[in-house]
Amino acid sequence: MPNEGKLTEQVEDQTAKVPSMVFLGAAVAAMGASLALKCLGRKHTALFIGQWAAPFLLLGIYNKIVKTEGHD
Repeated sequence: MPNEGKLTEQVEDQTAKVPSMVFLGAAVAAMGASLALKCLGRKHTALFIGQWAAPFLLLGIYNKIVKTEGHD
């Protein structure tokens, strides 16, 4: 298996320092903000902000993998 680049290693080192709850909190905050915007009648903005939840959760999964598996 080829080794990853130095940039990838640096990103993973920094990512591993971020608590997992940050990503979960960001996802919940995006959903809450989306709900609030929807209630205020800002439909398009609510949809835009609401779509941020999935990437935040995926970043949390990446974070967890880096913490448990590390890098090459």
